[in-house]
Amino acid sequence: MSINFKEKTLQEYLDQLSRREPVPGGGSAAALTAAMGVGLISMVANYSVGRKSNTKAIDKRLGRILAQSEPIRLRLLELTSLDSEAYLKVSAARSLDIKTQRQAAKFARAVPQEVCKLCYKAIQLTPYLVEKGNPYLISDVEVALELLMSAFNAARVMVRVNS
Repeated sequence: MSINFKEKTLQEYLDQLSRREPVPGGGSAAALTAAMGVGLISMVANYSVGRKSNTKAIDKRLGRILAQSEPIRLRLLELTSLDSEAYLKVSAARSLDIKTQRQAAKFARAVPQEVCKLCYKAIQLTPYLVEKGNPYLISDVEVALELLMSAFNAARVMVRVNS
């Protein structure tokens, strides 16, 4: 079953999240939270590139941060859907043989593990934004860090539960 939350509005996603339905759930919400955090990193980088006080070296580094953050953000958005697909596979495998159950559980662990890794990578992008980015957007970097830490911890819970 292919699930694609990328095409849903925020309202549709949140409505579905709140229903008595198996997906989306905590892992999907963790991935979406992380994607929002990385979105803020990209926003700050976009606002910081080309400032009058920047040197070419600063703009180049800010551009690299942006070039790194955007693929992370897009992958996290994909993981929002993949986590739900993984859960549905685990649910379907409950009545099947142990090997199939283990394979489904392994896939279900892999998704939040990737969310954790991507959160870590994204967090590594923030120190330079604090140092050289637009000073009016430091609070947005702080919010990004809070969202990424929350998503990281939530994804860790899902790894544990799926183990």
